[in-house]
Amino acid sequence: MDKKADPSAAAPSGAHADVVREVALSRSGAARSTIAASWARSLTTHGLAPDAPRRDVRIDVSGLLQRREMLGRMLEISNPVMDRLHASLSLAGCSIFLCDTGGIVLDQRTPEADEGVFRAAGLWQGADWSESTQGTNGIGTCIAEQRVITVYRDQHFRDSNTVMTCMGAPVFDEEGELAAVLDVSSCRSDLTQPFATLIAQTVADAARQIEADHFQSVFSGRRIVRGRGDGQRGAVLFAVDADDLVIGATRAARQVYSLGPDAFATPRPAGDVFGDSDQRGVGLDSAERRELKRAIARADGNMAAAARALGISRATLYRRMERLGVTSG
Repeated sequence: MDKKADPSAAAPSGAHADVVREVALSRSGAARSTIAASWARSLTTHGLAPDAPRRDVRIDVSGLLQRREMLGRMLEISNPVMDRLHASLSLAGCSIFLCDTGGIVLDQRTPEADEGVFRAAGLWQGADWSESTQGTNGIGTCIAEQRVITVYRDQHFRDSNTVMTCMGAPVFDEEGELAAVLDVSSCRSDLTQPFATLIAQTVADAARQIEADHFQSVFSGRRIVRGRGDGQRGAVLFAVDADDLVIGATRAARQVYSLGPDAFATPRPAGDVFGDSDQRGVGLDSAERRELKRAIARADGNMAAAARALGISRATLYRRMERLGVTSG
């Protein structure tokens, strides 16, 4: 394939901007790859020029603090995950960034030896790395695509950003909406594409961990149920209340179980969500049968203790057990 038609191929020295324009304006190019589609958006939708001087766009301190407060709980929960990534990837010259949905860098972990390089690249706390500002990059394009993105050196839109390799992963909140981007970036020229692919998988796993930790924190005190289909989409988790009603689900759970954005505007019976109503049973008799069984199990089969827990006499307990076909075994 002609290098000028393939955005994954390195452009000849000084020809990067020409390659970007040719691919971005090619109808087949935008349809062929994520990078080409992002180049097209950067050029035609955002009106950026690949060979324009580097833009260092950042917000002020008060704006940064406000955005950090808005992310709140998720920012706090991401700290240990970012620390672990930093511990494992810092020797490879990688920096860890957490950005909001506007592409603003809110938090970071950068190796001391590489601070100057990242500052010079404009990739620092408070900087704007949205696609509309910087063109194709691991943060902004991840926001636009809402999926894991690797932008390897010459795949960046701007000439000035081709010194970097960026691997971004979306982080979704408890309602399944995009809340942040976790990004790992390197300015080292010896970072190979296969190694970048491995790092991207690590970043994706870390983003899913933040999602799961955040979901469990939001629904602290509720029963968390893991559904089928855990894997590439993330943790399939549901929050279930004391009445066996599902009150929340992760984005992966909503996708696996085909649940829309308003699925939990009102709580839904667990049996309806999981599709096992037949096994769970519906109606008052089924609900009473479950309560009797739970009380007996908690009392380790002691009928007197089970009756006291239910607030009924032992004789009433036996009558209800007989009517509903509940045994003490």
